Amino acid sequence: MTSTSRATVHGYPRQGANRQLKKATEAYWAGRTGADALLDAARELRSQRWAELRDAGVDDIPSNDFSLYDHVLDTAWLLGAIPARHAAVAQGLDRYFAMARGTADVPPLEMTKWFDTNYHYLVPELGPDTTFTLDPTKPLTEFAEALEQGILTRPVVLGPVSFLLLAKDPTGSAQPLDLLDRIVPLYADLLGQLRAAGAEWVQLDEPALVTDQPEAVLERVAEVYAVLAAERVRPKILVASYFDRLGDALPVLAAAPVEGLAIDFTGPAAANLDDLAALGGIQGKRLVAGVVTGRNIWAADLAAALGALERLQELAGTVDVAPSCSLLHVPLDVTLERDLDPEVVSWLSFARQKLAEIVTLRDGLVEGRPAVEEALRRNADRLASRAASPIVRVAAVRDREEAGVRRNRPYEARRQAQQDRLGLPDLPTTTIGSFPQTADLRKARAELRAGRLSDEAYQEAMRAEIRSVITDQEELGLDVLVHGEPERNDMVQYFAEQLDGFLATRHGWVQSYGSRYVRPPIIAGDVSRPAPMTVQWSTYAQSLTPRPVKGMLTGPVTMLAWSFVRDDQPRGETARQVALALRDEVADLEEAGIAVIQVDEPALRETLPLRTADRAAYLDWAVTAFQLATTGVRDDTQIHTHMCYAEFGDVLRAIIDMDADVISLEAARSQMAIVADLAAATYPNEVGPGVWDIHSPRIPTTNEIVGYLRTATADFPANRLWVNPDCGLKTRGYPEVRATLANLVAATTRVRAEA
Repeated sequence: MTSTSRATVHGYPRQGANRQLKKATEAYWAGRTGADALLDAARELRSQRWAELRDAGVDDIPSNDFSLYDHVLDTAWLLGAIPARHAAVAQGLDRYFAMARGTADVPPLEMTKWFDTNYHYLVPELGPDTTFTLDPTKPLTEFAEALEQGILTRPVVLGPVSFLLLAKDPTGSAQPLDLLDRIVPLYADLLGQLRAAGAEWVQLDEPALVTDQPEAVLERVAEVYAVLAAERVRPKILVASYFDRLGDALPVLAAAPVEGLAIDFTGPAAANLDDLAALGGIQGKRLVAGVVTGRNIWAADLAAALGALERLQELAGTVDVAPSCSLLHVPLDVTLERDLDPEVVSWLSFARQKLAEIVTLRDGLVEGRPAVEEALRRNADRLASRAASPIVRVAAVRDREEAGVRRNRPYEARRQAQQDRLGLPDLPTTTIGSFPQTADLRKARAELRAGRLSDEAYQEAMRAEIRSVITDQEELGLDVLVHGEPERNDMVQYFAEQLDGFLATRHGWVQSYGSRYVRPPIIAGDVSRPAPMTVQWSTYAQSLTPRPVKGMLTGPVTMLAWSFVRDDQPRGETARQVALALRDEVADLEEAGIAVIQVDEPALRETLPLRTADRAAYLDWAVTAFQLATTGVRDDTQIHTHMCYAEFGDVLRAIIDMDADVISLEAARSQMAIVADLAAATYPNEVGPGVWDIHSPRIPTTNEIVGYLRTATADFPANRLWVNPDCGLKTRGYPEVRATLANLVAATTRVRAEA
């Protein structure tokens, strides 16, 4: 037996049971509290998290996994990688949040997806002129705070190779790893200071190594860890990677002179076990084995996980038990979900339940299977209950015939039919869908749920908001309108609550970015649509105006990506079921006279497999699902889609194959780069590049938007360009929405006149 096996985690949810971090941060941004109040709230949250992990039986507890906004931003701050425009902002929290959110005068850092998760990170801006200066205050302070509680933690820091590979040089003049020699000494300095503070282990995260990397990058990985390991005074180094298999990076890490590796053994990363065995293991090293998924909410198969751990004991010096990655990606506690069927709850495992799973697995590894026999039996019963449940498999859904997945005629013929029907000018203006979710709207939904507001009164409140939104858009001069989505709590949850097969949580909050938290639904069984979901709102809005009003739906891939998806069948099959349900809604919208229907797929790129070899199969079912949902319409019905906050170059061919009449894309933070990419790919349909970064509180000027449009029209014909924000407007306030949309329309009018 490996009596030294321990239970550990990579990281833990940051927000607190009542989303205290969100509330404290937003109070600071609004000026209701000062910096001290925010920092005190953060300190209290960290203390609670450490105590919770200790009391749950976790032996090796991390620190520095907490963040006020984003851990990649924290790493840029740690290394002093602060762009000049942000360095001009007053030092401290204002500068930090200026990098994250921008100010009225200063744009923020670009934001994009963290690998293939729904978490967003801030993209560091680095170049040949970047000056790096170590500021170890955060990791040292948090380590000391935990030590004062009697808890010796393992500081977690994003590793140097992944930090650079996740960064961007806005000038394009440097390769990412050109800067390694300048930051590795800072990491060495940090290691020395942490050792002096009492740290015995430090975890350096290198998730970029599960993506395809050329041999030259892997050679630099070997060099970097040889240099860091050669430091005379340092903690032991644990290099962690997760989300997929390591492939050619595994032998490089196995040979590195570090004391430990943390490896994911779940999902596609399960292949790491056979790869490690083929390599002969890592005898003499500590292995932190990620055998419980940190990204989904289904109860682990404890017997199978224990079997993997027992096999891994033959391959490493010591084996510790962990989730596959940080538990940041799952909600906090399933026992808070009082509205779910108790049987269904027994199938689920949120962060606190995953702690119990890894402690059970540790005990089974240390003391043998008989010591955890009862826990294994209960777990097997739960797995059997789920497999046999009538919720999970529905014959009518499985037997439904697929419809065709191609439009009747090509885009050019459809375009003429749509132009005849809609009569739009060049550079038509629109928004992505949502308008501000005001306190009054949130209150109305809460009072409806609590029974304090009648359904009739709620419906009238929503109609009043729609009337206001339509009037605003008409007065601003927008060409294609939206109803503003006042009735929707979230673009996925709203539909999940109306589709059979989905379950909605009340307290399942997960951080998406900064203070933005979402409650991903759970796809528990076969999916179908029992009744229309959006038709009444779209038709009501259209009755108020002669201008076209878009019907707004969330696409099948995004429904999967922003939900906790079932793990008992291929994702492509689940996507097909969702697509057929949405196809019914599209047909009803068209029948009701809606001429423009938008089916958003912002998650198409984020769900792209990390390994190139796996991408073709994914894109095949993803594109087919979108086509299945949208291609049953007439030629004169215009189909839009929307994508945001991702690198689109890898999926341009798929975007073309989706064959949406119009695609709107995030473009403001990347300075319209996507337009040139689409032009180079000879994108044949219409494009709406975003001209307003809605995740920043700043209002872009008319001249700024004119500049964006001139850049776009230099690469793409104006008669196939639309003008819109980067994303929906639900997080913004009405004053800035009205001001910016007025600037957007004014800029469009000026550029039209220049044509």
